[in-house]
Amino acid sequence: MSGDRRVRRTRRIVQEALVTLILEKGYDAVTVTDIIDRADVGRSTFYSHFTDKQDVLFSNLDELVFLHPVPATRSGELFAFSLPMFEHVREQRRLVRALLGRRGGGQVYARGEQLLSAVVRNELLAAGARASASLDLLVVCVVGAFMGLLRAWLDGESAATPAELDAAFRAAVEPGVRAALAQE
Repeated sequence: MSGDRRVRRTRRIVQEALVTLILEKGYDAVTVTDIIDRADVGRSTFYSHFTDKQDVLFSNLDELVFLHPVPATRSGELFAFSLPMFEHVREQRRLVRALLGRRGGGQVYARGEQLLSAVVRNELLAAGARASASLDLLVVCVVGAFMGLLRAWLDGESAATPAELDAAFRAAVEPGVRAALAQE
């Protein structure tokens, strides 16, 4: 086995151990020792790959494709990221639930909001919005609506399909966003 594959395998085992532990007892209760024990790796091995449990957490988060969505493909379409993100979350539900659900750490949720805010801001600027305090507020509203639906779904409060979540998200935010863009 090449060194590269060993590194990837070790990192994946440690990442999976953290996800399992988060789902069992919540991020805040997990220690590095818990992760090391669950992954069955040595302390020096752990620290040769990660600096701390937050590093493991963010390495999981950064690998989620849904937080790096593609730009809109149809002209005039707002929030093209929505349906593909909900579909990706369905495919990676266990991981995303651990990272962004109620048992995940607040740091991860904040990081997810930050990444999504950049996507939404860029999309609204491309749709004709001007950088302003009003745009900042609009981004907060859009991201809050999306993340609220996502979290409720991840935590089992809704059995909606990705298409139903996308439709609810669009129905809630598009009219207001289009009205705000028309005022620009």
